[in-house]
Amino acid sequence: MANMSYCRFQNTLGDLRDCLAALEDNDDLSEEEARARKALVKVCAEIAEQADFMGLLDEED
Repeated sequence: MANMSYCRFQNTLGDLRDCLAALEDNDDLSEEEARARKALVKVCAEIAEQADFMGLLDEED
């Protein structure tokens, strides 16, 4: 199920934290899952680059 736009970032944050914690777990990953992990890292890098460009990383929490 797709995330609802009004809580997209809230819903995704927990999942991304889980992925971060599991990033080094190379055991038992299928080839498809390993490809998805690599693609996710690339998308996260793109998000960080775009956020930096937009000045979002300079904002106070």
